[in-house]
Amino acid sequence: MAVSRGCLCCVKYLMFVFNLIFWLGGCGLFGVGVWLSFTQSQFSSLPLSFPSLSAANLLLVAGGVTMVTGFLGCLGALKEQRCLLMTFFVILLLLFLTEVTLILVLSIYHKELDEKAKDDLIKGMKDYNKNTNLKSSWDNMQRIFKCCGVSNHTDWHNNTGTPGELPASCCRPSTDPCHRWEEPCYEKAKNFLLSNITSVLVFGVCLGIVQILALAFSMLMYCQILRAEKYMD
Repeated sequence: MAVSRGCLCCVKYLMFVFNLIFWLGGCGLFGVGVWLSFTQSQFSSLPLSFPSLSAANLLLVAGGVTMVTGFLGCLGALKEQRCLLMTFFVILLLLFLTEVTLILVLSIYHKELDEKAKDDLIKGMKDYNKNTNLKSSWDNMQRIFKCCGVSNHTDWHNNTGTPGELPASCCRPSTDPCHRWEEPCYEKAKNFLLSNITSVLVFGVCLGIVQILALAFSMLMYCQILRAEKYMD
């Protein structure tokens, strides 16, 4: 019994440590999501399929769920309650499977998702002169990224009220007539995101390993508690 109790105590504190790391990881993801949201706030009226906006929302949701799950795991470990441990195990397993599914979907259908995002942006251009917030978001994006249109400047044709006319934000500063930016905004925004996402991906892989270990420790602790309860009976 003493040996069993010692094993349970060891697993308990190991699980607590891993879940604490998991919770801190969730805080990190949430923090990156908040940072990305603030840096992209000038584009907030663009469709949510815009690369950096969708990434920010995804990180906020993933970070929030990870924080709640990590807290539940820490609580279950300290309280040694089978109900909490099983709830934690199920939620964490679902979260892990969702992450794997999302990664596979993004890997397999990334071209289709890119096209869908571009279509949403082009459709939104029709409201450029009708929606002040949308106009401001487009102008800010084109000035900051030094780009014009979604795929090229022709995306603006028939969308600014005058056929062939480009928004002033498409033009380089102090040029008359307009000397437009040549690079497409979608690719510029996507490259900006990819250039800042490497460390997040490495962090995500480490978090995935912690998730697997937390699943193993939670089930091991659940079995240890069940065995100890049967022994007491």
